[in-house]
Amino acid sequence: MARPRKPLLSRERIVSTALALIDSEGLPALSTRRLAAELGVSGPSLYNHFTTKDEILDAVADTVIAQVDVSAFTAARGDWRTGLLGWARSYRAALAAHPQIVPFLAQGPGRRPAGLKMADAAFGGMVEAGWPPAQATRICAMVRYFVAGSALGSFARGFVDDPSAYDPADYPHLGQAHLLAEHQRQVDEGAFETGLRALVDGLALQHPERVPPGS
Repeated sequence: MARPRKPLLSRERIVSTALALIDSEGLPALSTRRLAAELGVSGPSLYNHFTTKDEILDAVADTVIAQVDVSAFTAARGDWRTGLLGWARSYRAALAAHPQIVPFLAQGPGRRPAGLKMADAAFGGMVEAGWPPAQATRICAMVRYFVAGSALGSFARGFVDDPSAYDPADYPHLGQAHLLAEHQRQVDEGAFETGLRALVDGLALQHPERVPPGS
């Protein structure tokens, strides 16, 4: 009886397995030895596709960033508010789905193609909408800081769901804090939207000459 064939090792399979490992156990869990074990292959087999662990991490990070939709800048050419809002929301969704990789992504795009394409689309969209390059750079950096911080963890889950932890004698304003974790998505997404709108509206107030007609 023929032995079952093992799935062929490929860059895509290595990257997806590495991402799943990082998602479940965090960045420190990723090593070439552990990854090879997860794939059911010998460690040297990985080097037919990637030279180093850092190359694998770069590929994982770029796979996550490739999920970010920057088409709002093209669809709403000249309307930087629509472009910025669409990009930031998609950016956060991609990172929030994989929070364990965020500390690595926060270092910047490096030489990763998807990261550079995202940066090019966002920066280019802002410049095409009339922002001077220096200001466009600062705005894109600000959005990256805000999105990464928002995706890194949950504000709501930072509060325990035990009412006794919030003695009104010590914390008179936290009587409902034990309910936050139960409403994590509503709280965290609401906080992100509030902050994002404040950022965009603040830019429009500081630079009314940049506000698209009809906004």
